[in-house]
Amino acid sequence: MNYEEDFELDFSAEDKEHLHQPSQYEVALGKYNTDVKEADIAARTAQLIEQHLMENNTREVKKFLLHCIDLTTLKCTDSEPDVMRLTQRVNEFVDAYPDLENVAAICVYPNMAEIVNDTLEADHVKIACVAGGFPSSQTFTEVKVAEAAMALHTGADEIDIVLPVGKFLSGDYEGLCDEIGELKDVCGEHPLKVILETGVLGSASHIKKAAILAMYSGADFIKTSTGKEKVSATPEAAFVICQAIKEYFLETGRKIGFKPAGGIRTVHDALVYYTLVKELLGKEWLTNELFRIGASNLANGLLAEITGKENGFMF
Repeated sequence: MNYEEDFELDFSAEDKEHLHQPSQYEVALGKYNTDVKEADIAARTAQLIEQHLMENNTREVKKFLLHCIDLTTLKCTDSEPDVMRLTQRVNEFVDAYPDLENVAAICVYPNMAEIVNDTLEADHVKIACVAGGFPSSQTFTEVKVAEAAMALHTGADEIDIVLPVGKFLSGDYEGLCDEIGELKDVCGEHPLKVILETGVLGSASHIKKAAILAMYSGADFIKTSTGKEKVSATPEAAFVICQAIKEYFLETGRKIGFKPAGGIRTVHDALVYYTLVKELLGKEWLTNELFRIGASNLANGLLAEITGKENGFMF
C-alpha cells in the first residue's frame, strides 16, 4: 500500500487551503491594490504635472516650499564647525527675512544632534537625524535602536531611518515590521520617517507594498530616498507613495506625511512634488507637519526666486 498516496487523497481542496494561513502582514497588504502598472503610473504622473504645475509656480507656493525644507548635510566630510556654521545661517535667516518662515528642520547625522541643539536659536526649526544604520540599514537592530535613542537624547526632534530593503525583497515582512516597530517605540511622540530607497526596490508594486508595511509598522512619514543610490527621488515613485498614503488614510484614519528627498536641487523639482501632493493627497497635506522636502541646495534657489536676488542670503 502506498501510504503517501492515501495520505494525499485524504486532503480536500479546502483542507489544503487552510494549511497556509496568511500572515498579519499579508492580510494588511491585502486591503490595498498593490498590482501597480508602471506605464499607467508614468502616464498619470506626467498628466498631473502637465495640467497643474504652472498654476503652482507662484511666490506664495515657493515661500511655503522653503518652510517645508529639511535643510540637509549628510557628507562624510561633515565636521562640528561645518554643522555649526549651517545652523548659524538658519539663526541669521530670522533677522534677514522676518517676513518669511524659516526652513522646517536641519537634518544631520546623529553625532551632530548635540552641536545643532547647542547652536540653534531659531524658533520652530526642528532637528532631524538620520539613524538606524543610515544609509544601508545594514547593522544589528540593537545598534539601530541605540543610535536613534542617543540621537533623541542629545537633541533630535525627528528620526529618519532606512527601511531594511534586504528584508523586504526577501519577503521577511515580519522582521521588517518588527524592526520599524521597535524604532517607533524608541521615538514615541517624536516623528519617525521611513526611507524606502525607492530607486532599488525594483518596481512600483514593491514601492507601494513597502510604503504600506512601513505605515502599518508605525511610520509617521514615508520618505523616498537617501540620496546615496544612483536613482533617488522620482515623480513616479512619489505618485505611488502618495497614492498609498491616501489609501492608508481612508482605511485607518491616520494621516501619514510624505518627504521626497535625494537629487531635489531645483525650484522646478520642488514644484513637481508640491503638485503631486496637492493633487493626490489634497490641501490638508500642504503643511510642513505632513510635507517635507529633503535637500541641501534647494533653499538657496527658492530664496533667490522669492526675493529676486540671485546673490543674496545663502544657507
